[in-house]
Amino acid sequence: MLVGVDASRAFVSQSTGTEHYSLQIIRALIQTRGGNRLRLYSRNPPPPNTARQLSLSESVESVVLPFPRLWTHLGLAYELWQHPPGVLFVPAHVLPLVCHVPSVVTVHDLGYLHLPDTHPRLERWYLDWSTRRHARIAQRLIADSEATRHDLIQCYNASPEKIRVVYPGRDESLLPVVDRDQIERAESRYDVAGDYLLYLGTLRPRKNLYRLVQAFARAKRDLDTSVSLVLAGKAGPHAMELAQLADELHIADSVVFTGYIRDEDKAALLSGALGLVFPSLYEGFGLPLLEAMSCGVPILTSSVSSLPEVAGEAALLVDPTSEPQIAEGIRRIITDRDLRQRLVARGFERVTQFSWRSAALDLWTVFEEVCSARGQENG
Repeated sequence: MLVGVDASRAFVSQSTGTEHYSLQIIRALIQTRGGNRLRLYSRNPPPPNTARQLSLSESVESVVLPFPRLWTHLGLAYELWQHPPGVLFVPAHVLPLVCHVPSVVTVHDLGYLHLPDTHPRLERWYLDWSTRRHARIAQRLIADSEATRHDLIQCYNASPEKIRVVYPGRDESLLPVVDRDQIERAESRYDVAGDYLLYLGTLRPRKNLYRLVQAFARAKRDLDTSVSLVLAGKAGPHAMELAQLADELHIADSVVFTGYIRDEDKAALLSGALGLVFPSLYEGFGLPLLEAMSCGVPILTSSVSSLPEVAGEAALLVDPTSEPQIAEGIRRIITDRDLRQRLVARGFERVTQFSWRSAALDLWTVFEEVCSARGQENG
């Protein structure tokens, strides 16, 4: 079986959730491919280090399609027409407008429907159009969670039979850092000092950071504590609004904006934190929860969308629309050592249930289903 994979989001220098998913699932598919072949389509060649990790060979080939514009709908579409694989897998992008190849598409979330005001109008329209089309024409849809599966059925009338829930895995290289010098070097690199709570992810409105900063200010006043709030992620327009809010609340000195965190620093920053605070308004999965669990960090997160499904009993759940609840959760994370220890222990147990290898094996089963159905149709 030859599986083509849209790897256009996998080979980027600064990855966010979907890019991370794309690269990790491609690695796992390669490791579990057995006698099957993979063809990876991308705009640019994979960086040398990534290429070595992927073990490119005759059975795992890289096809570079240097189309500067409309890469998917022209470049990829033409390549699929000229040299069709048995099935096309799209882990973090969209199907070409013309696609005669049986397809499997991962749908990460439908946040643009739940929180339309947090997406620009054109982006919202494109996401709605592409996901609606995937639900109609893809042979299989991969959902990151039961919550996303439910959304696909309810919002797009997707057939339940074509949806498979395949949980993303944990990064097994992320482990607790016990070397205090290593932690302090990472903290110094991002101007972090003293005790801190850590948010990890993109700085976007749907992450509920405006309310998080307000709740942190409330908890800080009640506790009279020197704990800082570290917002770690790519800065954008929302970061300026958050900085202005922190200034208005007189906590500007206690809110740190790190910008993008290098992969090699993530474990140290997590390990040095009192807790991860992730009160997002909506998530299709929530990879930062797995990262915190892996590093032995207690978690405060939301009681909505997929987050309770991912966290299980390994997190303190709060209503993300309630500033008082978030503030109380912050107070408990800061002051209750026993609670932190319980959450850490549960997190270590919980995170073992998420594996990229298991995810890849589930996907190979789906690919075989699609190819078998295609063979029966042709027969």
